[in-house]
Amino acid sequence: MDEEQIASELKGNTLRVYWYLLHDPKNSVGPRQIQRKLGFSSPALAVYHLDKLVELGLAKKVTGEYHISKMINVGVLKEFVRLRGFFIPRYVLYATLFVTLFLFYLSQFREVNFYSVFALIFGFLGTLILWYETIRVWRSTP
Repeated sequence: MDEEQIASELKGNTLRVYWYLLHDPKNSVGPRQIQRKLGFSSPALAVYHLDKLVELGLAKKVTGEYHISKMINVGVLKEFVRLRGFFIPRYVLYATLFVTLFLFYLSQFREVNFYSVFALIFGFLGTLILWYETIRVWRSTP
C-alpha cells in the first residue's frame, strides 16, 4: 500500500492503537492490554483495530500478540520526532532555539534604538508563536 492510502485508513481509534504500539515497538501487546490502556469497550474492538493495522502492513500478529512491523509518518505523526520511545513535536527544537537566542540577546542588550526594539519584538513574537504551535501539536496527539 502507498502512503496516501495508509493515511486515509489510519485515523481515529486505529491511529490511537498505532500510536500506542509505536511507543514501545520492541514489545508486543495483546488486545486486552490495548483495551485497558485506550479505554475500549471490549477486546473485540481492540482486535478489530489491530487487524486493520495488520492489513495495512503496519503491524504483525505472532501467537496472539501484535507488534510494529513498519513505522510510517502520516497525518499527525509527521509533526513528531521519536527519541527513545518518546514523541516530541518538531517545533520544540525551533522554540528552544528561539528562546536561547532571545535570552542571549537580552543578556547583550545595551542601548534602546529602533533596531534593538525591533529585535526584541521579533524575538518575543517568534518565541511566543513557536511555543504556541508546539503546545497545539502536542495536544493533537492521538
